[in-house]
Amino acid sequence: MKVSIVGSGFGERVMALVYRHVGFEVVAVASPRDTEAVARALAADVDLVSIHSPPFLHHEHVMRAFDQGRRAVLCDKPFGRDAAEARAMRDRARELGALNFLNFEFRQHPSRAKLTELVRDGRIGALQHVSWTFIGNGLRQQKHRWLFDKDLAGGWIGAWGSHAIDGLRCLFESEVADCGGVSRIETTSRPDREGVVRPSTAEDAFSAWFVMGNGRTATIDTAFSTPVAMPTRIVAMGSEGSLELLDDLTLTLRRPGGKEEVFTFPAPSADPHEPGLVPWLSAVKAAVASRTQITPSFDDGLAVAEAMDRLRATLVRAG
Repeated sequence: MKVSIVGSGFGERVMALVYRHVGFEVVAVASPRDTEAVARALAADVDLVSIHSPPFLHHEHVMRAFDQGRRAVLCDKPFGRDAAEARAMRDRARELGALNFLNFEFRQHPSRAKLTELVRDGRIGALQHVSWTFIGNGLRQQKHRWLFDKDLAGGWIGAWGSHAIDGLRCLFESEVADCGGVSRIETTSRPDREGVVRPSTAEDAFSAWFVMGNGRTATIDTAFSTPVAMPTRIVAMGSEGSLELLDDLTLTLRRPGGKEEVFTFPAPSADPHEPGLVPWLSAVKAAVASRTQITPSFDDGLAVAEAMDRLRATLVRAG
């Protein structure tokens, strides 16, 4: 089975390796800055086109793939610049009857999948609230690029918040009904590749609250340009117990009376996306072979884009 990839960053560094690992032949990896290479990748006679360009190019590349006759397309999150672009891509896929997949691969990470399984099995009773904290320093030394430019669809809400919002949708099995909070820019300027210092206009931190369609609640507190990293913590509170996931390595189920169950997961040997990508792209391969639509799909990308639009519209900018 053949795949062509648009995206020379994450697309080449991670996606191409995992595609090969699960049995795809990678026939092209095109840099979004190379228009001729992109054209060749989108026109290639392949079973799947995988789009990992910056989000301000998602709409263009997905639509061109469909125009070139491709009928199976995977797109990375956050799925365009906004819900309007996401809806246009979703509607085009529906019109063509094309298979469509959204790269919310953390759904398939073993620790997240186990968390979701335990919640849905009722091991903590009815899920009432989720508290999610992710504090890291991964952006602190990065050069200025689209990710730090609001006008180019940059920002931590799209880059990471999209994964978290999708995670909340999975845990609660419900859409975001209301949300709000505060955003911050903790690293206010950065040098670009030429050494020119440029202002950062997109958030690298935010704290948000959510009310889901079923009336349950969640909070997210995250920053990714801090001096030091802290353990990532997801707490799911239910009517009969709680679940605590630390750094995707240890999941603890607690119930009244001091009873605990602990589930452990191996640390990733390479890129932290791989534990989720391997099962996800294996499922995509099977879906393409059988011409079966699976989730997460463009529908999920649109639902998250709508939630992010609402969050961005209600956030207060600190400072």
